[in-house]
Amino acid sequence: MPRCAYLTLITTKEYLPGLLVLHKTLQDVGSKYPLVVMATPSLPQEVHDVLTRKGIAISVVEPLYPKHSTLTEHDIRFAETWTKLRMFELVDYDRLVALDADMVVKRNMDELMERYLPEDHIAAGHVCACNPRKLSHYPKEWIPENCAYSAVSHPGGLTTATRIEENSPGPYNQLNSGLVVLRPSLDTFDKLRSFLETSPLVPHFKFPDQDLLTEVFKGRWIPLPWCYNALKTLRVIHSDLWRDEEVRCVHYILSDKPWRTRPGKGDPQYELLNQWWWDAFKQLRAEMEAADPEGWKLVEGNIAPA
Repeated sequence: MPRCAYLTLITTKEYLPGLLVLHKTLQDVGSKYPLVVMATPSLPQEVHDVLTRKGIAISVVEPLYPKHSTLTEHDIRFAETWTKLRMFELVDYDRLVALDADMVVKRNMDELMERYLPEDHIAAGHVCACNPRKLSHYPKEWIPENCAYSAVSHPGGLTTATRIEENSPGPYNQLNSGLVVLRPSLDTFDKLRSFLETSPLVPHFKFPDQDLLTEVFKGRWIPLPWCYNALKTLRVIHSDLWRDEEVRCVHYILSDKPWRTRPGKGDPQYELLNQWWWDAFKQLRAEMEAADPEGWKLVEGNIAPA
C-alpha cells in the first residue's frame, strides 16, 4: 500500500496557530492521511512539545538557502521557504501533498494522493497574475489579461485547469507552491539543490521555492483546478470562477494572515474567508484548553490580541 501524507513546514512559533488549524481541518474533513511537519532546528522545543502532544510527526530538516538573493524588504518573509524544497528528501513516503501552514481545508481532497502523476512530475495550481495590490516589484507581465484564471470559469474550472500552450502568456507557466503534489526522490532533490547553488537565475527570483520549482519542472508540472489551492484573492478578482461550496483548500496568501487580524478588523473583502479560519480556531480552542492548557497558552500568544 502506498505511503502517503500531507506535509507542511514550520520554522517559527508565529506560524503555530496556522499549522494547528490546518491539522484540525484536515481531520475535520475526514482525511485518512496524516499531517507530517518539517521543522528547522531553530524551532523552539515548546513548539515541538505541542505538536508531539497532538500526535503530529515531526521531521527535523536543516534550513536551505541560496548563496545570493535579491528579495525585497516587502518579501523577505519568503526567505525561509527555500527549505520547503527538502520535501523531496522525505523518501519514506511514496507521495506527499505539501501544504503551506496558512491554509484551511474545507472539503476532503484525499484524491490528490491517487491522482495520476508521471515520474519526475509535480502537480500544483497556477499563480494568480492579476496583482490586485499593484505591487511595483511584481513582474510587469502580471496583469489580468495574462492570468491563467482569467481563461476559465465555473463550472468547467472545477475539473479542468488552464492548459499551458507554446504561445501561452508567461504567467501561465508559473505555479503557486502553496499546494504541491509530489513523489519524494533524492535524485530530484539533488537536482533542485544544484540548481539553487549554481543557477544565475536564482538571485532574481521574486518567489523563492515557487520560482525555482516553476523553472526546474518546466513542462513537467500538471496544473490543478483552482479549488485545491483556492487563493483568497480569487474570490474577489475571479468571482465568475469561485464558488464557496466548491473550495477544497483556501490559501491565505499575502502578508495579512487571518490569525494576525481579529474578525471585523481586516479587509472587508476577505472577512468571510478569515471567518472560516477563526471558526476552526474556535473549535481548536475548545479542544486544547482542556487537553493541553500549556500548549494553548503558546498558541494564544501568537495570535492578534483581542
